Amino acid sequence: MDRLKSIEVFVKTVEAGSFAGVAAQFGLTAPMVGRHVRALEDSLGTQLLNRTTRRHSLTEAGRIYYERSKAILAELEAADASVAQMRSVPRGVLRIGAPVIFGSACLAPVLPEYFAANPEVRVEMTLNNRVFDLLDEGYDLVIRTGSLPDSGLIARSLGPYKLVACASPEYLARNGTPTHPEDLASHACFGFRPGSEFDTWYFTSPESGDDVIPVQVTGPMAANDGHALREAALGGAGIVLQAEALLSPDLKASRLVRVLENYPPQALPTSVLYSPTRAITPKLRSFITFLTAHFGTANR
Repeated sequence: MDRLKSIEVFVKTVEAGSFAGVAAQFGLTAPMVGRHVRALEDSLGTQLLNRTTRRHSLTEAGRIYYERSKAILAELEAADASVAQMRSVPRGVLRIGAPVIFGSACLAPVLPEYFAANPEVRVEMTLNNRVFDLLDEGYDLVIRTGSLPDSGLIARSLGPYKLVACASPEYLARNGTPTHPEDLASHACFGFRPGSEFDTWYFTSPESGDDVIPVQVTGPMAANDGHALREAALGGAGIVLQAEALLSPDLKASRLVRVLENYPPQALPTSVLYSPTRAITPKLRSFITFLTAHFGTANR
């Protein structure tokens, strides 16, 4: 017989005072209840109940066993309740991988709102511009900007990642202000791909908004960190193309000046990715909902 079931039957029998009184609770007959108790006694090698024709009473061993068994069953019930609650309440550690600028300039500033609504979730965020291996590295989700290769992961599109081209007033005073993307060929432009002589920047046509104008640029510096490129632009060394969220405070304070306003840089698609083989836990679901609420979707 199922030992745990026999323990449950024994505890309820003590509380009901008879086999017949507990039989209906388990959908058993009174003789079957008696067999559960006897099986338990046989396994323990001692009598747990003194049986009479009308009622049963505990032996000394039965009293000890009843108290301990009742406590154990209560703990099991509490454990079941805890797991059930975990299925409905976001809690635990959420591991996230994200590009450096998106994570620091876009995501980090709004995370306090998520924590306020989900106080039992702890976010561990790794910022890097490389492609994260979500499965092998144990991330719950990763955020990527740019086009996506076929990875077998589930991808949810967020709103576009807007870029802006700008330079310091000092640089523009020395070198002039470009009026067309092709003018960038004669300007110092910061690359985002170390090891490559040229970067290609993409601008949209003011006439249609759909036509893309690619321009090869070069300059005195390339780095894979937008913060470093921003600092170089603030120092007057050239033109930077980076996330609007990163450069917006400098634009508002006139430390940097937007260039080519009639030719907006092509925004990058942004996606959140997660594994189709892992359960959608409340913490993961809540965070995806949060990202969509703050950063929108590609079609809105």
